[in-house]
Amino acid sequence: MEKLRRIVNQIAYAPKSQALSTLSPLHLSLIPLLFLSSSLYKTLISFRHTLYHFKFLRKHRLPVPVISVGNLTWGGNGKTPMVEFVANWFVNDVGVSPLILTRGYGGADEAKMLQRHFNGTPVKIGVGANRAAIAASFFQRHGFINPLDIACLEVVPKTQVVSDKIGVAILDDGMQHISMARDLEIVMVNALSPWGNQHLLPYGPLREPLTSFNRADAAVIHHADMVPDECLSEMKSKILDVNRNLPIYLSAMTPSHFFKAPNTSCQLHLGVIFEKAVLCVSAIGSPNSFVQKIEKMGPLYVDRLDYSDHHQFQDKDIKMIKARLENLKNKFGSEPTVVVTEKDYDRDSKILGGLDPFEVLVLCCKLQILNHNGCSQDSFKKLLTLSLS
Repeated sequence: MEKLRRIVNQIAYAPKSQALSTLSPLHLSLIPLLFLSSSLYKTLISFRHTLYHFKFLRKHRLPVPVISVGNLTWGGNGKTPMVEFVANWFVNDVGVSPLILTRGYGGADEAKMLQRHFNGTPVKIGVGANRAAIAASFFQRHGFINPLDIACLEVVPKTQVVSDKIGVAILDDGMQHISMARDLEIVMVNALSPWGNQHLLPYGPLREPLTSFNRADAAVIHHADMVPDECLSEMKSKILDVNRNLPIYLSAMTPSHFFKAPNTSCQLHLGVIFEKAVLCVSAIGSPNSFVQKIEKMGPLYVDRLDYSDHHQFQDKDIKMIKARLENLKNKFGSEPTVVVTEKDYDRDSKILGGLDPFEVLVLCCKLQILNHNGCSQDSFKKLLTLSLS
């Protein structure tokens, strides 16, 4: 399965002009089947949107404002870090208790990470495919604040939440969850691999056509600090060709510290890997961004093992990782360090214990909105404020 995922990913991100020359005969033989499946998928999502547009199917409306954070392609777009950014802002700057609604896909690694980050805070996290039912259970348990009453919360000191009642709902990976009405649609774009061959799944990486930017209230180009300005300009032009009035923001993941697994409370300085041999192990949507961040921290040498997004590590994977570590140890004469992302750690923290006696460090990062052409962190927060009215 892992091999098939890699093949499909290579086809999806092969440039159209170079597909025939860069793809193997095996890859090319799969294209007709993938193209047929993609055409069927396009028909199904178009039919589904039509049913909602003409009200044959009705959208569920929650009693609080709803902010959707989603994307048009698979993996690595920064949806969950943005959800965390938005939830923190509502708690710390507005004094509203948010409810995060997440599907819990792929071993619920992102949900586990959010639960760990927000443990002991007013943020509530509902996990499950039926997000309307999950939300209803939380409203019944905690109650909710009438949106008309939120305006008075602007005078509340930071870090003080007025009530445990829910004041806003945040949909993690919500763009395709069209059965729920929303007040703000934020679409994340991965600057390192924006839309591949521009085909729909499974032939391409698109979960929806690019015309879906017409439904967005804001686009955020993630990992914007890791690509040239020319690439950013091309991406923005592509988006504005669809929706010329759409505000476009830039974001980046800023490393803050490491912690040594399994001690999440032990924070280590980023310089702890300086002049060390490092093995980056990840099963995320954008492994290049992770590796590039580690390379900037001055290690002696960086090796990497990439797995498909949400991959569940098995014993055979641990054996492979340990074999790679032994090779690095023999090459450099000292024990290398394993570095993983928080998402990989939270997916299954116990299995990483199988790497003993090698040290496992977990990189922690925070999303930051970059200043760009008048679209700043402050203007983004104003956009969030408007969703409450």
